[in-house]
Amino acid sequence: MEIGQRKPFSEAVNAFHGRPLPEAAIPVGYAALIDAFELGVPIPLHLAAIGPRHKVYEADGWKLYTPRHRPAPSVSGHLTFALRYEGLDLAVLKALFFATGPEPIAALIRAAPTGSYARRIWFLYEWLLDTRLDLPDATLGSYALVLDPDQQWAIKATTSSRHRVKNNLPGTPAYCPLIFRTPALERFVARNLSDQARHLVADLPADLLARTAAFLLLKDSRSSFQIEGEDPPQERIQRWGHAIGEAGRRPIDRAELERLQGIVIGDARFVHLGLRDQGGFVGEHDRQNGTPIPDHISARHQDLPALIDGLTAFDRGAARDLDPVLAAAVLAFGFVYIHPFEDGNGRLHRYLMHHVLAERGFNPPGLVFPVSAVILDRIDDYRRVLETYSRRLLPLIRWRPTDRGNVAVLNETADFYRYFDATPQAEFLFECVARAIDVDLPSETAFLRRYDSFKAQVKGMVDMPDRVLDLLYRFLRQNGGKLSKRARENEFAALTDDEAVRIEAIYADV
Repeated sequence: MEIGQRKPFSEAVNAFHGRPLPEAAIPVGYAALIDAFELGVPIPLHLAAIGPRHKVYEADGWKLYTPRHRPAPSVSGHLTFALRYEGLDLAVLKALFFATGPEPIAALIRAAPTGSYARRIWFLYEWLLDTRLDLPDATLGSYALVLDPDQQWAIKATTSSRHRVKNNLPGTPAYCPLIFRTPALERFVARNLSDQARHLVADLPADLLARTAAFLLLKDSRSSFQIEGEDPPQERIQRWGHAIGEAGRRPIDRAELERLQGIVIGDARFVHLGLRDQGGFVGEHDRQNGTPIPDHISARHQDLPALIDGLTAFDRGAARDLDPVLAAAVLAFGFVYIHPFEDGNGRLHRYLMHHVLAERGFNPPGLVFPVSAVILDRIDDYRRVLETYSRRLLPLIRWRPTDRGNVAVLNETADFYRYFDATPQAEFLFECVARAIDVDLPSETAFLRRYDSFKAQVKGMVDMPDRVLDLLYRFLRQNGGKLSKRARENEFAALTDDEAVRIEAIYADV
């Protein structure tokens, strides 16, 4: 048994940590390391194993490799397999490095000082743990990329001459979620949705574009409250809409997030503003005794300043080199998992999507895509995406209930919020942005064109102020294009029967 290893590596099994395999197979790579060192980390969404067949195939969250792919039953063997075939999982790697201690990792590097995988492991050890192994700087070996850009989305690399590697990780040790390249994400990026949106609005008259933008902004603000189960006064919706309209103008940091929280909360008499000074969770309370029933447990309040600093560094650094939608997903979903405030987290999480898209110039100038409205339409999918991480995270957090019906977290959890696989979240956000561009934007401009035509034709027949025309249109829309008997006898009693028939015909035509 190697130094630091707690138990032997597994042989063939039918299930791994409650997850069934497609057939009896030998867990390898991250699965083998998690099991051998009993690492308390979220189980990766996709795992690897060595199957009995001589073909590679995927099923049920597993990728089964052939017997010839089987790595040596050692830390070095499984680590190299993981980096070669599974990409980087920083949460697993950091937990593993703590579990092994420095000497096994240093021995691994001494055994293959020019090997690219050994030097990548060396860099990751020192980068993640902010420590220095007792090794001289590398002098041989071609420079290797830390993150394989064919597997996961990377940024422009910086050189680490000590390890002879190029660091292309999209973040810092304080905050670095990763996104795998998937066929869906490749297709979305290739579509160049930003240019598509610009072409859609290029020929719109300025007044029509301005009205479209105003309506979509208000729609997004209202939807963001509705997602939280709130129906606030119009003034509060408009105030938050104004804040969304200014997204991207200021860099994100703690002071800016706290300013935005003050706007979204409004009446703060019963809400603590600023970073939480106690635990936090999303879920319900037991009706009998008030004990928390968490669906998600937020980051410890002691860790919030450092985590927000990590978000800030990402926003000002790596986010500028990633595709804007990918960067928006990493920033926004990381924020909502951290859940730094007592209230307002959900709306600020969706604001951060707008922030990145606007700051990067992804939107046409002055236009906000109604992402929250699309999310509201897909609320069940949204919750499932949030839970792809929360459910894997929850069993790893030790907590006790407080006498205030809150949770007190008992173990170290900060790394769970720094490093996670943001692939499902990125795919979901791209789907929402694409829907907003493909459906909502052209639908709203088409509606306004029809509405303008209706108003012009009715005004050509009957002189009405705009507010009365608006009311007339709403009545027709609510009653299938017909004026109800009540409307004819009250608000529009002055219309003749012939005028009413002609107005209904105009509505049907447009």
